[in-house]
Amino acid sequence: MPRVRVHQHVNPLAPYFRFVSKPLDLEKLFSNPNLPLHLDIGSARGRFLLRMASEFRERNFLGLEIREPLVKEANAIARENQLTNLHYEFTNASLSLGNLLKNVPPGILRDVTIQFPDPWHKRKHAKRRMVTEEIVEALAQHLVKDGRVFVQTDVDFLAEEMFELFRKRQNFREAEVDENPFPIKTEREIACEAKSLRIYRRVFMKKI
Repeated sequence: MPRVRVHQHVNPLAPYFRFVSKPLDLEKLFSNPNLPLHLDIGSARGRFLLRMASEFRERNFLGLEIREPLVKEANAIARENQLTNLHYEFTNASLSLGNLLKNVPPGILRDVTIQFPDPWHKRKHAKRRMVTEEIVEALAQHLVKDGRVFVQTDVDFLAEEMFELFRKRQNFREAEVDENPFPIKTEREIACEAKSLRIYRRVFMKKI
């Protein structure tokens, strides 16, 4: 399948993206909705989850992405590979995460990955950044005890901004990590390592 062409960045505050997604129904998304769930926020072309879902059939994988053509492409590839434990959802996670997870049963959400989100470097564009207090709050509510959020970026100021949002929540325990705790790397991570760029990584474990 040829790669879909899309703009690298989209403005999440544009009218087209200012919608709140409906709660997810896992029974309609996965052949076995009771498996532990791995959530990837900002899944882009979805290749990370594609490989994860192929290797770990005992888990379900859900990717959230704001660029609709990438979601359609990724779901088509998942169907071609008969991966019934993988689904991608077109959504604006900054506005919708809490509502998306509203009907996810307790004890299901085990892992979350947030990898190399768009930094929106200009100060006037800071409000477009993906990780917000609302996203952290939603994860704090729905993660299982000892569930983990893995965050990584190669942008120093964005790293501190995201890490601080999790630090403010008393029910997260922070751990600095030198390596990706998952066996699969994103295309961006591979490119950064090839250029010897510093990558800022943290794992936040839910304490209670």
